[in-house]
Amino acid sequence: MSFENEWAAARNAAVDSTRTQLNQAPTDPGVRGPDADLSVRQDHLGAIGHAAYELHGRLVKDGNHARTDSMEAASLMYGHQFRTGMELMNVNSTWLEQIRTLLDACAHISNHLDYSVASHAKDDAEISTSLAVSRISEYFD
Repeated sequence: MSFENEWAAARNAAVDSTRTQLNQAPTDPGVRGPDADLSVRQDHLGAIGHAAYELHGRLVKDGNHARTDSMEAASLMYGHQFRTGMELMNVNSTWLEQIRTLLDACAHISNHLDYSVASHAKDDAEISTSLAVSRISEYFD
């Protein structure tokens, strides 16, 4: 069998598999399957955002404990022509880059989840208000 034939057969099998999976979806969007357990509450988002914020604070404080001593040791070793001095400088630089990356990630998570909680609260308030207004309009018809 040629590559083109094998590729076409694999592609057709994948398409058929996708169609089968899609055809098994419930017709009523309000009905949840037995494995549908994805739910998020605002207090969960807030707790995760707060944990990311606390981790950020601890990393700022604790992530640089050895920085000064490591740079001093690296400088002394390099000054005495030990090859490990330069390597220790490289390790220290890499560590600082990784700490900055992790700090950025924690800040991003915290800020995004804080925004999500506020945005969902605003959306909920708007929906609640629109439902109340729609009920009032029922009495005027």
